[in-house]
Amino acid sequence: MVKPTSLHTPLALSSMDEAKMRRAAVPRRSLGQLAPRIPGYDPVATLERQSASRLQDLVPLRYERMAVSEFTFLRGAAATMAHDLGSAPSTGLNAQLCGDAHFMNFGMYLSPERRLVFDVNDFDETLPGPFEWDVKRLVASFAVAGKVWGFSQVAVENIVLAAAKKYRTEINRFSKLSNLDMWYQRYDVEQHLDELHGFSRGGLDPVDALIAKAKRKDSKRAASKLTEIGADGKRHFRNDPPITIPLSNLLVEPYASWTLEKAITTVMANYADSLETDRRYLLDTMVTTDIARKVVGVGSVGTRCYVLLLEGNYIGDPLILQAKEAVPSVLEAHLGPSQYPTSGARVVAGQRLMQATPDIFLGHYQMDFNPGETYDFYMRQLHDGKASPDFINVVNDGPIRGFAQLCALTLARAHARSGDRAAIASYLGSSDVFDRAMVDWALAAVERNAEDYQAFMAAIEAGRLPKPAPTPTTPPAG
Repeated sequence: MVKPTSLHTPLALSSMDEAKMRRAAVPRRSLGQLAPRIPGYDPVATLERQSASRLQDLVPLRYERMAVSEFTFLRGAAATMAHDLGSAPSTGLNAQLCGDAHFMNFGMYLSPERRLVFDVNDFDETLPGPFEWDVKRLVASFAVAGKVWGFSQVAVENIVLAAAKKYRTEINRFSKLSNLDMWYQRYDVEQHLDELHGFSRGGLDPVDALIAKAKRKDSKRAASKLTEIGADGKRHFRNDPPITIPLSNLLVEPYASWTLEKAITTVMANYADSLETDRRYLLDTMVTTDIARKVVGVGSVGTRCYVLLLEGNYIGDPLILQAKEAVPSVLEAHLGPSQYPTSGARVVAGQRLMQATPDIFLGHYQMDFNPGETYDFYMRQLHDGKASPDFINVVNDGPIRGFAQLCALTLARAHARSGDRAAIASYLGSSDVFDRAMVDWALAAVERNAEDYQAFMAAIEAGRLPKPAPTPTTPPAG
């Protein structure tokens, strides 16, 4: 984690000095340069190394989802962008990074107080590192998606400029807040309805519809979609391969010695140890009755991901938790290993630091499947008001520009909680030099990503990678 600044340090003065030193070593304009890759670097080999430790029956599905467009490829290729970020000079002004801050990893969810908030919502790659790495990943995602949507280069540049400026001005605003005031910052959706209505037109879901959708997404709805009443009169997960497969269908060699009951007992005992006392008490009021493997996302396909069905004392009182495998962050190859003993602990700590209101069931555990076969997991609720705009029918850049600003504000708030916000603000300054550098980076990243995508598709065509089943071309959200 980023080491907190001592209360006795003259923060503003030391931060300004630090910023001047960093700006001299790494001028803001230089952040727009995309470093050349080392001779012989192969982006396809990077994907192959990632796939080697994944469930092999799901690897073709991962490639199928990545193959849809240049944007879906970017979503699954965080490791190749991490290589590019790690190859260039960095500011050294660290904050807790999301590590995969593309715009599809932002959205709304219900806080423990049952308020809809907007925040970052994926932390598989989280790690402390240079603040600009997250900003670069964010603006690159909008630029690549803009190309897929058919936006002009001018429109793409305006989106990136708006996002970069918003990040810079919000960091400057946050730098003036006290530590406690900063910690209490959050983006309450219903308190910003007028602002949100302004960019919910032109292809994005109307905000009121999105809020209604979010409020419907709870464990009861998830249970109605994923479970059914079996012949024994009990609720079980539906068998819907390859997306959802009950664990009882997977308990074959080499896991024939396992039973559903043993798996449930082992998982819940290990997971409960990572929760606060009140959360453990709440968990004890429920009984875990079933587990299933479930495929999610694009970049996560092939990692071990499960859903657990818990039921309380009342009829129709289900809770569905999601257990996702946590592997080392793609940033660790460039920033060094995490300080946490497990990848699950790393993810949970990063999420708690970056999110304003984390899930009350957020926890982690380690699972020994067989001797010498250990995996790290983190757990959270599967659905708890989670929703984000539908980007399938985007028709113009105006709403996207507004959404980019909201994502940038959210990222600035997360970084300001965990880094030296005064130093970052001083480094960024009041001019648009940083904003322009992000445009240069984003446009270069579009070209680099296109080259990698072509190499990826060629590897599939040549049989080097498993050939996915034919799928219709869809926009980035597909």
